[in-house]
Amino acid sequence: MAGEQELLSTEIVNRGIENSGPYAGSLNFSVRVRRGLPDFLNSVNLKYVKLGYSYLLSPVFYFLTAPVLMVIFSAQIGKLFIWQDFCPKCDPIDALFIVGLLSLIIYIYLYLSPRSTYLVDFACYRPPNELKISKDEFIELAKKSGKFNGAAIEFQRRALKNSGIGDETYMPRIVFQPGHKITLKDGREEAAMVMFGAVDDLLAATKIRPKDIKILIVNCGILNTTPSLSSMVINHYKLRHDIQNFNLGGMGCAAGIIAIDLAKDLLNAYPGCYALVVSTEAVSYTWYSGNDMNMLLPNCFFRLGAAAMLLSSCRLDRWQSKYELKQLVRTHKGMDNRSFKSIHLREDAERKQGLSVSKDLVEVGGHALKANITTLGPLVLPVSEQVHFFTNLLFKKKNRPYIPNYKLAFEHVCILATSKKVLDEIQKNLELTEEYMEASKKTLERFGNTSSSSVWYELAYLETNTRIKQGDRIWQLAFGSGFKCNSVVWKALGNVGKPKQSPWIQDSN
Repeated sequence: MAGEQELLSTEIVNRGIENSGPYAGSLNFSVRVRRGLPDFLNSVNLKYVKLGYSYLLSPVFYFLTAPVLMVIFSAQIGKLFIWQDFCPKCDPIDALFIVGLLSLIIYIYLYLSPRSTYLVDFACYRPPNELKISKDEFIELAKKSGKFNGAAIEFQRRALKNSGIGDETYMPRIVFQPGHKITLKDGREEAAMVMFGAVDDLLAATKIRPKDIKILIVNCGILNTTPSLSSMVINHYKLRHDIQNFNLGGMGCAAGIIAIDLAKDLLNAYPGCYALVVSTEAVSYTWYSGNDMNMLLPNCFFRLGAAAMLLSSCRLDRWQSKYELKQLVRTHKGMDNRSFKSIHLREDAERKQGLSVSKDLVEVGGHALKANITTLGPLVLPVSEQVHFFTNLLFKKKNRPYIPNYKLAFEHVCILATSKKVLDEIQKNLELTEEYMEASKKTLERFGNTSSSSVWYELAYLETNTRIKQGDRIWQLAFGSGFKCNSVVWKALGNVGKPKQSPWIQDSN
């Protein structure tokens, strides 16, 4: 019962002055109970702490055991040779020692210079000004479309008012056209506009030739066509015939970090090449034209956008890259039914398709976030914070366990710009300052929720305002259907100046 109470938050609502009855003329108040994020700073699941340390210690274990195994292996190989044939004056024991020492030196060299993943550069697409839409215009166009009843219009009006979204986001006007049913052609045209726009900006900034790209990964949650969106990119830019091509679909707003993880693994398998990652969502395909209240929220939050990232594992590219990938942690709560059904693509009673958002979303998202940051902590927190945490945990100095200060691990935080309510809840639970939340809140206001590309608009905001300095650590945090929560940590390889091309440039002038 106590656990359930932690998930509830109360709000006192002023209902005005009573007009009749025994309390006429007096103020009337009521208490509204809401579900919120679980207080994940009040408890620690040791399973995820253990998982984080397993990620941290596995390379250490390898480092300690591998030299011993290599020396033993060298000794066994040495028995197969007659060292006097090669060096008559050499003692066999000395020869074995030399071989083992050389093996150890080679191993240490390879270990101390691991193949890192570098983010050469990235670009975010800025749609044309004619696609800008204000909240009032959104409601007016929704009314004129004839697709919504009065209750649905009022619901969307209230949602937009409290969303944190501004009046200069971007929407495809085709969704408001009376009597028009969204077609595959509409989705393809939208995807082509935003994807090619982002990739064009990236190629112009990096001067990389399309034929130099050997790995391509495209992620888009709802729109999945045949040929795939990644094939559209290959066809448009005439990429090489032996390109490693992947198309991720149905993985929601967290798919962008999944794509980065896949690119990292592929770059290890194909060293010395470039990987292009494109993250987007087709807003026209997420649009719902019915009156089911549980399916109307995505209409209010999703907006046009896309991001393209160029990655490399070549050590020579370090000098021209902006960031180095340091940590990546993925958490999936799909084994829990409430998490699995929290965001669901379905049809309503009138066979109209849309994304259904359950009332449990904030709660299940909080549990996924809690598991993710608990796993991430041992990988990124200073040793002093980890010692303090374990001291309090082992000796139980307080009823409430000591929670490490995650602000010591990062200089910048980019949280998926979902809604004002979600960002406020995360800020409160992680005790983040307004400075840490600025990029996320500004992105939500200016561009809305651009799904998996949102965290890149936030990083672009930081770059445009010249916030990134050499050695700074940036934490990108995203969550999406499934339910998934993913984190990626980048380290700035140098001071990042104001880029020549950015979706924020015109706004900053």
